[in-house]
Amino acid sequence: MGRQIALNTAIHGIPTALYDVRPEAVEDARGWADTYLEGRVEKGRLTEEEAAAARSRLAFFTDLEACVAGADLVIEAVVENLEVKREVFAALDRAAPPHAILATNSSTIVSSRLADATKRPEKVANLHYFNPALVMELVEVVGGPHTAPETIEALMDFARRTGKTPIHVKKEIFGFVANRILHALANEALWLMENGYATHEEIDIAVEKGLRHPMGPFRLMDLTGLDVGYHVRMEKYRLTGREEDKPPRSLEEKYLRGEWGRKTGKGWYTYDDGAGRS
Repeated sequence: MGRQIALNTAIHGIPTALYDVRPEAVEDARGWADTYLEGRVEKGRLTEEEAAAARSRLAFFTDLEACVAGADLVIEAVVENLEVKREVFAALDRAAPPHAILATNSSTIVSSRLADATKRPEKVANLHYFNPALVMELVEVVGGPHTAPETIEALMDFARRTGKTPIHVKKEIFGFVANRILHALANEALWLMENGYATHEEIDIAVEKGLRHPMGPFRLMDLTGLDVGYHVRMEKYRLTGREEDKPPRSLEEKYLRGEWGRKTGKGWYTYDDGAGRS
């Protein structure tokens, strides 16, 4: 998500710096960006000049302080772990200019749980992109009681400048708007499958052909990552303590087997040639 958000920003004319603690991840992102831009040129979506300009606006770092030294906005997209995110926000607060907004891409950890790790709570908010971030238009902007109205306004403007359609979620809630609806759909699909009413393939067909969704809930879980789905549900369970918020049995089994969807080559479907099959 981080590299897609970064490249989308660069394509829309804004100088962007991308950071990862792992050098190999930075090099992978660099190669991916070059390949993606070349592909857009080949498909006629960008001219060679536009692709070159976008690439020139994208810099890569393994040094956090150097990466955010001149930033106006920092968007965090690390693992969905509260302790890790709090450490990252504390580090960002020390390294970024005082005027910089610090945003998290999380849809499960609201910014009020991160703001007090900084000395600029009024500049902390959620800026939630959808996967794949280069394609999906929606961005959810969510502030807490600590967030200044000017911060929300700046994030809404940034989203529009980078080709997105933002909505302002007025109050913090786990999952925000779109993912709460998707999770309800996915949980019902998992219940139907686990209780033998239909196979995961048949449920996807029903949702795609009957409800006209671009992909069914199981294909969507494979795309976004079953590991992400598992951790999201575990985070909600930790917050509520309710048994019904635990990850469904079938999802937990997939997670424990390392069958996390497209990223591992197998989830609900198998991916060996770019197309999913059961």
